[in-house]
Amino acid sequence: MPVPDPSHAPARPDSAVDEKRLEQLITEAQTALPVELPAFADRCASALGLGTALIYLVDLQQRLLIPLDEALEPLSVDHSSAGWAYRTVSPRVVDADEGLIVWMPLVEGAERLGVLAVRTASLDGVRMRRSRMLAHLSAMMISSKRAYSDWLAARTRTATMGLPAEMLRTFLPPRTIGSSRCVSTAVLEPAYGIAGDAFDHSVVKNELHTMILDGMGHDLIAGLTTSVAMAAARNARRGGGDLADVVGSVDQALAQWLPDHFCTGVLCRLDAETGVLRWVNCGHPPPLLVRDERVFAGALDSPPQPPIGLVGPLAPATRQIHETKLEPGDCVLLYTDGVVEARDADGAEFGLDRFTDFIIRSNAAGERPAEVLRLLIHAILDYQRNRLRDDATILLFEWRPQYQ
Repeated sequence: MPVPDPSHAPARPDSAVDEKRLEQLITEAQTALPVELPAFADRCASALGLGTALIYLVDLQQRLLIPLDEALEPLSVDHSSAGWAYRTVSPRVVDADEGLIVWMPLVEGAERLGVLAVRTASLDGVRMRRSRMLAHLSAMMISSKRAYSDWLAARTRTATMGLPAEMLRTFLPPRTIGSSRCVSTAVLEPAYGIAGDAFDHSVVKNELHTMILDGMGHDLIAGLTTSVAMAAARNARRGGGDLADVVGSVDQALAQWLPDHFCTGVLCRLDAETGVLRWVNCGHPPPLLVRDERVFAGALDSPPQPPIGLVGPLAPATRQIHETKLEPGDCVLLYTDGVVEARDADGAEFGLDRFTDFIIRSNAAGERPAEVLRLLIHAILDYQRNRLRDDATILLFEWRPQYQ
């Protein structure tokens, strides 16, 4: 059963926490190995007066919740109570032998990592708060350690990763980022065979930076092209460059280091305080604006510009930057052509209309942006029988100043 947020009832005399033990555990967390996380979560649960705790991480394609305890079996994201907690980012309580299981979503910032299963003999506001505290602590530990843990990366894989995908994924940011005013989320497939597609997003002060890229080809060099492009964009951003500086740096980097290769792409910069959106489109499908449950056709179209990284007479002298003003609740979609060009058994394309209709219906149903894209990329895979002919990447960002 779903449960509301825990109450703010004062703790009872018999619910005291061993603060010294808890402080010791938090100190130990700094040096705990990733493989020690299952036992560590259990010890924290005990210190908080709960029963046992199990950590489940979502797999790369967000279909399974995989336990860090290697003796246990994965759970379905779509067909389990644990999956419900993950999909809705809300706690769920179910009956279990000799007590209850509280499924808590594991979220770091705006990114869904998995779920935490807390077993407890009984449940009240105090235990709910402590379960939530344990979920927050577990999420922070996972995020701090996964950057250097091959074991955590391997646990979330269900197939062998190709070398181009391995290289490219090293450069990718978290799947979802956000602040109180905006959120950006992305998906890409084939998860284990991606090569030329990539996305990037970052929050710098009050600005959201987003980018989607489609490299020429489908091999290691295509992945190298988009990886260099991402590195050049980040280097310019971190040096304080504006949007024109960023795209100029990417152009120069590819022309210098990979002169025979290029990529298409869209780079955006959203002022999360004012809603002013600036973007540049380099030979890529135009972004889509979704407002009030409809697509504003052509709202973000712009005159064609050459792909990124061209040299010689084809290289652009300057890039044209475009600007518009978003309204609260607006969503912007960036995508690669593999999304709409996916074909079914009869050769019919998934198409732009089907793509946008899915987004609108999911938004209208109240789905969170990250869940909208999870469902959409699975629909695209199902449409093409899990055999994409081209990389398919989608990035969605939303301006939501009303949530601050």
